[in-house]
Amino acid sequence: MNFFKTFLASCLGSLLAMVALVFILIAFFSAAVSNFSTDSAQVVVADNSVLHLNIDGRITELEVDDPLEGLPLPGANDPAIGLLQLKKALVHAKSDEAIRGIYLDVSVFQGGYAVAREIRESILDFKKSGKFVIAYSEMYSEASYYIASSADKVFLNPEGEIEFNGLAVEVSFFKKLFDKLEIKPEIFRVGDFKSAVEPFFLDKMSDANRLQLKELIDEINSTSLKEVAESRKIDLEKIKNISSQMLVVSPQDAKDYKLIDSLVYYDQVQSELRLKMGIGKSDKITFVKYNKYRKSFSTSSSSKNEIAVIVAEGDILPGKAQDGSIGSETFAEELRKARTNDKVKAIVLRINSPGGSALASDVMWREVILASKAKPIIASMSNYAASGGYYLAMGCDTIVAEPNTITGSIGVFSVLFDLSSFLDKKVGITFDQVKTGEVGDLVSFTRPLTEVEKSIWQKKTNKIYEGFTAKAAAGRKMQVDELRKVASGRVWSGMQAKEKGLVDIIGGFDDAVRIAAQKAGLGDDYKIKFYPKQKNFFAQWLQGLEENADAKILQHELGEGYQTLQQLKRLQHYRGTQARMPFEFSYK
Repeated sequence: MNFFKTFLASCLGSLLAMVALVFILIAFFSAAVSNFSTDSAQVVVADNSVLHLNIDGRITELEVDDPLEGLPLPGANDPAIGLLQLKKALVHAKSDEAIRGIYLDVSVFQGGYAVAREIRESILDFKKSGKFVIAYSEMYSEASYYIASSADKVFLNPEGEIEFNGLAVEVSFFKKLFDKLEIKPEIFRVGDFKSAVEPFFLDKMSDANRLQLKELIDEINSTSLKEVAESRKIDLEKIKNISSQMLVVSPQDAKDYKLIDSLVYYDQVQSELRLKMGIGKSDKITFVKYNKYRKSFSTSSSSKNEIAVIVAEGDILPGKAQDGSIGSETFAEELRKARTNDKVKAIVLRINSPGGSALASDVMWREVILASKAKPIIASMSNYAASGGYYLAMGCDTIVAEPNTITGSIGVFSVLFDLSSFLDKKVGITFDQVKTGEVGDLVSFTRPLTEVEKSIWQKKTNKIYEGFTAKAAAGRKMQVDELRKVASGRVWSGMQAKEKGLVDIIGGFDDAVRIAAQKAGLGDDYKIKFYPKQKNFFAQWLQGLEENADAKILQHELGEGYQTLQQLKRLQHYRGTQARMPFEFSYK
């Protein structure tokens, strides 16, 4: 009897799953057909419209077209905002007669400060058209306010909040955890500032790491304050004092210190928008959201000249690219295609990476060098282009960075973990081995390394550092000894890196494209194409469905410990020698 119950239950479950899958496929193809029709006809923007720019979502360099956008399907995330597409939309809106202005809606910005600056600069450029930009929120984080301050008027809810007290950086340390578990890290590094491995053997920052972090965030904060002061027409020294002393505690403080223009509710913001648009008090405001507006125009060009933009975003790993990572095989292949394609007249590398595998970085560097011999290749740095990320950039003709880009970190490290004591005392597993020589398996987690093996690992790490710095010096046309004075794993802001000779131009993505076109002698006769091309969305969605389910279960079970677990999981990427940024941190 139980067998038949189990059998029938299994059949019913399978039937329901099939029915669900059919509905999902119907929805998928319906949405795809609908979106294809929409894209073909394009969204029509009504006259006298306001572009509603909500940028609280995830920010990536490029966004993936989502044929299921808007459907309440399981596992669906809010679509990411692609920075490069957003910039295009703002350029188009600047000359679009249907757009009267922008309603800027940003509370908790999820991108870094270099990306925030790219958006901010695009808004300032939009304002040159004479159109209005009004920002309103119930609360502003530090980065959100930095963007919002570019608006003509900045409004805050009367009971809202604004964070304006500078930046803080927090680094996680795992030494005490490893001590409790009797896990011993074996660490080999080059450079006093190469502190990526410090969390494994220290319980607080080293003096060198504290120095570089303090100088880094001071520089980033100074840049932000200077630009806020210019936009809000507040004396720079005054605004520095407001920030450092945290003088803004209440919404009224923000108004008194002129960080915002008025304390208002949303209906009052609407009244301001109606006034700007020249419509009646009871007339409806026509908003067009960004995800719709970006479908209202086409950026296709009939030009035969192409500038290939190859986007490198995430950790650097060997092999093919995965979501959120740069695969050396994929990236090298894209560079080879761009180098050998006669239609491609110049290349822009858009880099947003803290680094990763030193070997994978070197594989890609070689393709950058080969490409540079064939046509202009320009590096455009986003939030990060550090260590392995800088490795990609250093062979380019010109390196362009935002003033608050985090770059440099020219240094390497190797790390292995001796789990023998943990496995023996905590789990009850022991190991033994025989070998043919003094050195057997050089990579082992089941026993401590011998002194000979440690010596070999340090020599290997030193050798890779020597290669890294020699190639960086050649790319920057510097003497190796001169280059090493700004290496040793030290991170720099984009502005500091320019002063040290590691960066050529302070600017954004548009500046990099302009330089590429100029070096290729294209004038304005070119089109931009992004690579690698988008993956199949349906496959991505199915993968995301599974990943989201697993993540939600872990988040529910671990609570605040979930983020720590995610950091520990990243250790699996620390295989071989790493050219990686010397810390994992978050702004606060």
